[in-house]
Amino acid sequence: MDKHQISVGLDIGTTKIVAMIGRKNEYGKVEILGVGKSKSLGVHRGVVNNITQTIQSIQQAVQEAEAAASEKIEDVTVGIAGQHIRSLQHSDYITRPNSELVIDETDIDRLINQVHKLVMLPGEEIIHVLPQEFKVDGQAEIKEPIGMYGGRLEANFHVVVGQVSSIRNIGRCVKSAGLDLEGITLEPLASANAVLSQEEKEAGVALIDIGGGTTDLAVFKDGIIRHTAVIPFGGNVITEDIKEGCSIIEKQAELLKIKFGSAWPGENKDNEIVSIPGLRGREPKEITLKNLSKIIHARVVEIIEQVYVEIKNYGHEEQKKKLIAGIVLTGGGSQLKHLKQLVEYITGMDTRIGYPNEHLAGDSDEDIASPLFATAVGLVMDGLKRQDRKKAEQVAEEIAEAEEEGTSSEAQQDMVTEEPKKERRSFLDKLTERVKEFLDNAE
Repeated sequence: MDKHQISVGLDIGTTKIVAMIGRKNEYGKVEILGVGKSKSLGVHRGVVNNITQTIQSIQQAVQEAEAAASEKIEDVTVGIAGQHIRSLQHSDYITRPNSELVIDETDIDRLINQVHKLVMLPGEEIIHVLPQEFKVDGQAEIKEPIGMYGGRLEANFHVVVGQVSSIRNIGRCVKSAGLDLEGITLEPLASANAVLSQEEKEAGVALIDIGGGTTDLAVFKDGIIRHTAVIPFGGNVITEDIKEGCSIIEKQAELLKIKFGSAWPGENKDNEIVSIPGLRGREPKEITLKNLSKIIHARVVEIIEQVYVEIKNYGHEEQKKKLIAGIVLTGGGSQLKHLKQLVEYITGMDTRIGYPNEHLAGDSDEDIASPLFATAVGLVMDGLKRQDRKKAEQVAEEIAEAEEEGTSSEAQQDMVTEEPKKERRSFLDKLTERVKEFLDNAE
């Protein structure tokens, strides 16, 4: 099998690390060949805080995936999230030296590079610069300015910022685990690609990915990402509260949450009780399900309200920015019973649970299409896209070389029209390269 056809997503989460191997089948769908997952020990709230443990967890997940797919893993696409990610809106403009020429890629690159010069807080770096819409000579709401005439090109940008050290630490873990970093992607974006349909992105939708340590938000409208946020709470704080509230150990709290937990306290009768074995010969503990769901409810409400504040920050309440498709919940935390009803109650927005089966091949395993794996599936898809892009660039280069070897000018004209459009390299590709360089020099 051709090596380049497979792509590997590595989701380094707070509770689990997932390595997922996938490839495109003949229908252009993503076929998952193998999955490995391990308990994540060195990550707190999405940020690596113990390199050695994280490396071990990554190796374990990778070995499991390799065994399942009988493939060797070399390159991985990694997701970054964590409490250090924030985003801002920014608008910028350039004045073009010659307005007789049409606007092309280089103008847009110039504009984007200008945004990268924004002064950030110490230790922060711009991860993503996503153009929202352009203006040419004051004419607004232009989606694609290439090919237009104009002297002043301006755009609104969605800028995502993160801590350099955290990103480098992730790069370090991946490299020390014996893998190559093929790409870096923002996790909310990866999850969104895996679970949202194009129609939802057009209509306007908020994707809420409830992980163990963080809750990621991505807001789309008119097919463009409009807002991203990472909230430093997730399923783990719920478990933590159950542990404290019921005086039991973490493992028991997690099981209680998964088996009997509900986000809606009205459900349980007063006399429903779970008995939990005591530690080492102590008396068993009796916990009422009503209390359990009150504890969970209080925490979940807090998380959802924080997310809702972010959705309002984006401007959901303005008519033009209304999110018609409502909310899609994904991630492990979205499996909590009655969560959908609670979210609808708090936000008044339509809600569904998002399964990452939007782009998966039809015969995929049930387990893989669980919201738990949304980010990993998204990362695999991202890796495949990146490979397609590289191929297109190679083809373009080959055509260019063929031209240089002396084709007549008419033939050249024909060739140029067929040349595949070279996609603008996303800043993340550049970031990946810089992280790689940094690591190589740091060794």
